[in-house]
Amino acid sequence: MSSLRTDVADLLAKPGARRDVSLAEELEGLRGTSATIGGPVTVAVSLERVPEGIVVRGTVRGEWTGECSNCLNPLQRELSVHVDELFEPDPVEGETYPLEGHEIDLEQLARDALLLELPLAPRCDVPCEPAGPTGSDRDDIDPRWAALADLEL
Repeated sequence: MSSLRTDVADLLAKPGARRDVSLAEELEGLRGTSATIGGPVTVAVSLERVPEGIVVRGTVRGEWTGECSNCLNPLQRELSVHVDELFEPDPVEGETYPLEGHEIDLEQLARDALLLELPLAPRCDVPCEPAGPTGSDRDDIDPRWAALADLEL
C-alpha cells in the first residue's frame, strides 16, 4: 500500500473544508527517455472539498539524474511541478483521478506530474563541448567503426 494514500473522510463530511498534506515516498520506475527520478518524491498539497469531489493543489518534487545530451557528463537536478487536479468518485479517464471510498491515492498524480516534466534531452547549464573524438583523438576510434572513416559521401 502506498504511503501517498490519504484518508479524506473529514473533508467529505464538510463541503468547503480544506486541509494541507505533506507526504514523501520513494517511487520505483520513474524513468523517462533520458532521465530518471531517484530518491524520495515529496507531495505538498492542499486538499479542498468541492461538490464534484476533492481538489488537490500544490507541488510535487523529486530529483532527477541523467546525462547531458551534448557532452554526456552526468547531471542531477531538482524538479518541482505545480499540480491542480480533481479526485472524484466517477473519474474521467485521462482527466481526473479516482476518489476511492474515503481515500485518495496521490501516487499516480505524482508519477504523472513528474514524468511529464522530465527533460527529453537534458543539457548542462552552461554551453558544453560535444562528446566524441576530435582532431588527434581520431586514433582512439573503436576498430569496429574504423572502416566508416574511409567512406566518402
